[in-house]
Amino acid sequence: MAIYNLNINGRSAEVDVDPATPLLWVLRDHLKLVGTKFGCGISQCGACTVHIGDGAVRSCQVPVSAVGSQEVTTIEGLSEHGDHPVQQAWLEVDVYQCGYCQAGQIMQASALLKNNPDPSDEEIQAAMNGNICRCGTYTRIRKAIKLAAEKAQNA
Repeated sequence: MAIYNLNINGRSAEVDVDPATPLLWVLRDHLKLVGTKFGCGISQCGACTVHIGDGAVRSCQVPVSAVGSQEVTTIEGLSEHGDHPVQQAWLEVDVYQCGYCQAGQIMQASALLKNNPDPSDEEIQAAMNGNICRCGTYTRIRKAIKLAAEKAQNA
């Protein structure tokens, strides 16, 4: 076991865990941030997507020992009141069906827009590839990302 001082959603969090523990389980089991979901455990579905720095990562495959002092943002920390442009667009477009994958989808989409504020359909497809939605809401996801990009540009 080792003690890690993490920066999660702008707050300091200390955990005493095995260095190989995936960040996903530190978030869910130790810090009770359960918005980040377990999907496949092998970095293939995207349900566990969080931000480390400005990039989207699959937290099921990132050992806590690799996080260091980098800021980690989960769905709970994306915005204080659920008013991030991506979250607003998700609601307006009514993307959700079962909702299980949506936190990961939102985190992937918000990282895309942070790094590319006006993505083409092809850039959206490339960035979102690998975030699986069993309900098949891909058309609405793409529409919501476009709407979020417009909202962010007009803000």
